[in-house]
Amino acid sequence: MNIKKIKNLVSVMGIIFLGGFMVKGGINKFLSTSKSSHEIIERAQDLLNSDEEEKLKKTLYINGLKQTGFFWPLLGICELLFGLLLFLPNTRLFSALMLVPITLQIFLFHLFLESDEISELILTLGLFLTNLIIIYLKKSTFLKLFET
Repeated sequence: MNIKKIKNLVSVMGIIFLGGFMVKGGINKFLSTSKSSHEIIERAQDLLNSDEEEKLKKTLYINGLKQTGFFWPLLGICELLFGLLLFLPNTRLFSALMLVPITLQIFLFHLFLESDEISELILTLGLFLTNLIIIYLKKSTFLKLFET
């Protein structure tokens, strides 16, 4: 197998992995139900009383994003749109660049708030690295953006 075939195979696998994960995540953002503010406060108080600080941080963070009323759906739209655009050759680089802050945030969330979940940490690191690999494989197109 030559280098070009390996690059193409890695690219296709990465696109399916990252694009599929983003599309699924974007759809799930619209299927999840938001809890009322009172339910969140009660849950947070229970976690505070039980001394489960890590679960408290995750609960407050995720539900805080949902309670804004706009951020969670906006994140879902971005994940869905950029995940789909990743499958189109002409928009692949743009999509991968737009997904960098999203995949980085997902990884950092798991690193700092769910570091005990090793499988999730590895999965999200894989997403972030896959995103960077897709950009790297399109480096010639990327570098043309900076030519004068």
